[in-house]
Amino acid sequence: MKRRVPALLAASALALGAVQATAPAASAQAAPGEDSLAALLTSDGNTFDKNKNDFDIVTEAALAIVGAKPDSPVALLADGSQKLTVFAPTDQAFRLLAKDLTGKNIKSEKAIFDALVELAGVDTIETVLLYHVVPGKTLTSGKVLKADGAKLATAQGGKIKVKVTMKPKVSVTLKDLDKDATDPKAVLDALDLNKGNKQVAHGIDRVLRPIDL
Repeated sequence: MKRRVPALLAASALALGAVQATAPAASAQAAPGEDSLAALLTSDGNTFDKNKNDFDIVTEAALAIVGAKPDSPVALLADGSQKLTVFAPTDQAFRLLAKDLTGKNIKSEKAIFDALVELAGVDTIETVLLYHVVPGKTLTSGKVLKADGAKLATAQGGKIKVKVTMKPKVSVTLKDLDKDATDPKAVLDALDLNKGNKQVAHGIDRVLRPIDL
């Protein structure tokens, strides 16, 4: 089920007028790279699999949105010149969301994806994904750990609140707008994805919810 995601997303980014000329370096310090998150997310061949800890479903969701809505801001994930930070739900996070919405344990990643598309539709999925994107900021894990209490503005328009605890172990919780659901936590072995570039991502164990479901 391989897709031509980089080309598709890159074309959409061009349609948005998002690609800009790179400015010359102001100093001898290495400038952040411009490898996009889209390139990273599709580098494994972009297939559904049995690894619950990777990001196949969110990748397919981004593809579905841009395929249906080429002018969607989601296309910026293909433009590495644009600073942004993504809190990326793992496949297991989407499995938990599907269970909450359907009451069923859905095993197959493709079946989870299909169920969410049928239940929510492309527009709602777009809104949810944009709620995971902090535009204009490259927030490495070090910066996130210093952001306890901060409210981050998302590309969806809403905000997520960061809660950091250091004892008994490091924990980063993101508080969304669904007050009855368990808040997502950062997956500590999936931080700083695409590190060294303007676009970075951090894995989270649940899907952020921009409304109270």
